[in-house]
Amino acid sequence: MPFITTSDQTRIFYKDWGQGRPIIFSHGWPLSADAWDPQLHAIASRGFRVIAHDRRSHGRSDQTWEGNHMDRYADDLAELMAALDLRDATLVGHSTGGGEVAHTIGRHGSGRVAQLVLVGAVPPLMLKTSANPDGLPIDVFDGIRKGTFDNRSQFYRDLSLPFYGYNRPGAVISEGVCDSFWLQGMMGGLKGQLDCIREFSEVDYTEDLRRIDVPTLIIHGDDDQIVPIGASALKSAQIVAGARLNIYAGGDHGLPTTHQDRFNADLLAFIAKD
Repeated sequence: MPFITTSDQTRIFYKDWGQGRPIIFSHGWPLSADAWDPQLHAIASRGFRVIAHDRRSHGRSDQTWEGNHMDRYADDLAELMAALDLRDATLVGHSTGGGEVAHTIGRHGSGRVAQLVLVGAVPPLMLKTSANPDGLPIDVFDGIRKGTFDNRSQFYRDLSLPFYGYNRPGAVISEGVCDSFWLQGMMGGLKGQLDCIREFSEVDYTEDLRRIDVPTLIIHGDDDQIVPIGASALKSAQIVAGARLNIYAGGDHGLPTTHQDRFNADLLAFIAKD
């Protein structure tokens, strides 16, 4: 399996399929690059090169005690792009991955980046504060920490239901999708996944969003129970200059899976146009 070794000697797993202009995918918590497989196949089949990595302490990448924070995540992604000499790339980030790709541009610039796509993404700030009253209270994230620490396996089983909107009336539950969510989550390391909770909840990405200087597409479901649209996409679309906002009516958090065909078509239209 392909890995790069970062400057702090951490092995980062990645998939690299197809040929053409590179499209780089960053996954959500607590998943892995496997969450993007339908997109990787669809986009590579249309003449693009697709790359997806497992964030450190997730999936097949090394499980580290240190470095499980957004600065290092962004450095890892920047080092991956440099190691593969990727240029004119589109960065696609889902959920926590949205914070990662935004912070990568904010921290390293857009020299290798031509486009950005944020999907159900956590920026600008998930946490409720006096300056961010639309966010979620810290108790919500403390509950995620407790559930992950006390019984990670059961917590991931339970979390898959609101993640994909399967707890809504009339929803048709895919046990296979839930199993895949659980499996990907359990592949990662407890320490790194616990550390990552702070990164998707308490980190303010506002300044990163202001530094984005490439065409940006924001996709979000208005029934996202994990990253509520009011605290995220609606604000990000106002901060990122020229951003396009595509709202999926009734859409859940796991749009690349539950709305796979529509999402793939929207992504292809965006990357082919700009």
